[in-house]
Amino acid sequence: MKNHRDPRITPELVEAHGINEEEYEKILSLIGREPTYTELGIFSAMWNEHCSYKSSKKWLRTLPTTADWVIMGPGENAGVVDIGDGQAVVFKMESHNHPSFIEPYQGAATGVGGILRDVFTMGARPVAAMNALRFGDPQDHKTRHLVSGVVAGIGGYGNCFGVPVVGGEVEFDPRFNTNILVNAFAAGIAKTDAIFYSRAQGTGLPVVYLGAKTGRDGVGGATMASAEFDSDIEEKRPTVQVGDPFTEKRLMEATLELMATGAVVAIQDMGAAGLTCSAVEMGAKGDLGITLDLDKVPVREEDMTAYEMMLSESQERMLMVLHPEKEAEARAVFEKWELDFATIGQTTDSLRFSIFWQGMEVANLPIKELGDEAPEYDREWTAPPSPAEPERNLPDPDIAGALLALIGSPDLCSRRWVWEQYDTLIQGNSLQLPGGDAGVIRVDGHAAKALAFSSDVTPRYCQADPFEGGRQAVAECWRNICATGARPLACSDNLNFGNPEKPEIMGQLVAAIKGIGQACRALDFPVVSGNVSLYNETNGIGILPTPTIAGVGLLDDYSRMARIAFSRENMQILLIGAPQGWGTHLSQSRYLARIHDDLAGPPPPVDLDSEKNAGQLVRSLIAEGLADSVHDCSDGGLAVTLAEMAMAGNMGATISAPPGPVTEAFFGEDQGRYVICADGRNLSRIMKMAEELKTSCIPVGATGGHTLKLGHARAISVAELKKAHEEWFSRYMDEIA
Repeated sequence: MKNHRDPRITPELVEAHGINEEEYEKILSLIGREPTYTELGIFSAMWNEHCSYKSSKKWLRTLPTTADWVIMGPGENAGVVDIGDGQAVVFKMESHNHPSFIEPYQGAATGVGGILRDVFTMGARPVAAMNALRFGDPQDHKTRHLVSGVVAGIGGYGNCFGVPVVGGEVEFDPRFNTNILVNAFAAGIAKTDAIFYSRAQGTGLPVVYLGAKTGRDGVGGATMASAEFDSDIEEKRPTVQVGDPFTEKRLMEATLELMATGAVVAIQDMGAAGLTCSAVEMGAKGDLGITLDLDKVPVREEDMTAYEMMLSESQERMLMVLHPEKEAEARAVFEKWELDFATIGQTTDSLRFSIFWQGMEVANLPIKELGDEAPEYDREWTAPPSPAEPERNLPDPDIAGALLALIGSPDLCSRRWVWEQYDTLIQGNSLQLPGGDAGVIRVDGHAAKALAFSSDVTPRYCQADPFEGGRQAVAECWRNICATGARPLACSDNLNFGNPEKPEIMGQLVAAIKGIGQACRALDFPVVSGNVSLYNETNGIGILPTPTIAGVGLLDDYSRMARIAFSRENMQILLIGAPQGWGTHLSQSRYLARIHDDLAGPPPPVDLDSEKNAGQLVRSLIAEGLADSVHDCSDGGLAVTLAEMAMAGNMGATISAPPGPVTEAFFGEDQGRYVICADGRNLSRIMKMAEELKTSCIPVGATGGHTLKLGHARAISVAELKKAHEEWFSRYMDEIA
């Protein structure tokens, strides 16, 4: 098996592959000899953090993943949830952080391509996309370049492919200066009796390579994404893949057409670790062996080695196991779409992963140990400290001035510049565009059914208290879905953290997962798919802990859907789920951070029972036609919520003076709250429904006019609000760096 062209296996080479001494000893014990260079690369690809979850598996197992409506939970390319009428929604969120920081356009573009493949690999046609983006300080010299490249990459790939972007997040914080986050989400719709899985079945069946040709782009990408960056970051640029959305579009159409023929036994996207991961996962899940002949792999570069072919992360590629009698029919489908189709191996009963190249066997490894028995660590962790509530002596607030400062800041200004780069209307089913609580699309072909999507997390809350921050991320995503009238079904988690080998970072991850699990159980919101992205550090400086939650909800009748805009004058404005003082919690608020440069204290706690009751009340009010304008309270508190509703509807409102301290009332970020608009004639009925659900419902004002007046503060015209809100982002991106 030794190839004279391969480098000698040295401790330095092993370390360069991200394999520690203990892991290398395990490799030697498993195979009883020194690995070949190709085998070393395969172990590196399969046992790295990005592919094996070796630091997080113990804790991920604690998450709730099942419900009566869940068809497939974690472990496949995407999660699958029943939406009735023989249909299912298939969805997942995944990170492309490291590649996007090195090469923002291609890193973000191939992140979109990868998540779309995860969806259509399951037999679903993609119908919606979102992205959650975190960048550094806007004043940092690199931030504008990264924003421009990432947004262009997402738009460039997604627009060409033809899937609408329905929502997402964009955030700035200095802790993301050296590691940005690009989390991509996609959802598709499939028939419940036509879901496709990756588990190979049967021996002697053809293993078929489909799609684009293999090149050297992305070699070692998964391993790169499983380590910290250092000052040599620019040298990692060749590990970033290059995408072609038009090839991906053809690949999707060919794949869905092929699935309809009944030819497919198993299918796996070639994502992280490329051909290695896809082949091993299919074989290991099916308790089968796989034999590959790399001389039959379609390549687009000369003199590619076995190592390069096995670790390439070239895009727009799939691996399938096919029924042999259907092979000719399958080939005809892919040739029609002008895509490569090559039988490169077969399934065996050997439980071995055997690879041949130029007449030599360059790898022969136990496939189960590669796929199912990667190292698993119970890493040391320290519980994060609980922050104390500091004493504060704040000056009397200028409510109007503070509101304008907040909505015009990088934190809370309009993201229109971003989402206008994306196609939000393609496919013709979009019912709500980005900028509201959740994106909503019609279920094509159904008279009334719609799906709602939201992505949420508040990293500063997670930094202050990861457990409470994890609970809050779930609750806010759930709340945003409820605010449209949809019933939350399930979520996908994208856990972005620093180096898990540091006990304090591992403690953040553990606490956040515990919080997520508790909230998901309480809200009947199971985790059906996801991704863990660790080692988001450069030169020892890590990101804010960012466990992004992307959720999906179902609207039975979208004619009763709610939007955030004030829609009619003289409507009663009601605050649902609030404490008696309207708002009480200022610590970790946008107000304190922006107006007083105060980042101290605990985040607002989440009362999951109250959250559930408030959400049920809001959904009932929407379903019965008693509330048509609904918005959840989150960043910036009640004042920002009201301003966003006024700007969306181009209509003002007059709000009463609050019963408690005015700053906390208008800018506190207490959780579990919604603002709704209702006809005053229905007020007694609404109050009775709220009482039955043990949820507060407080009249706070009325819609009308062209100004927003908050208590005794000066009135602000809606035009002034909109000017402040819209200016910052476009001005920032138009500036010359």
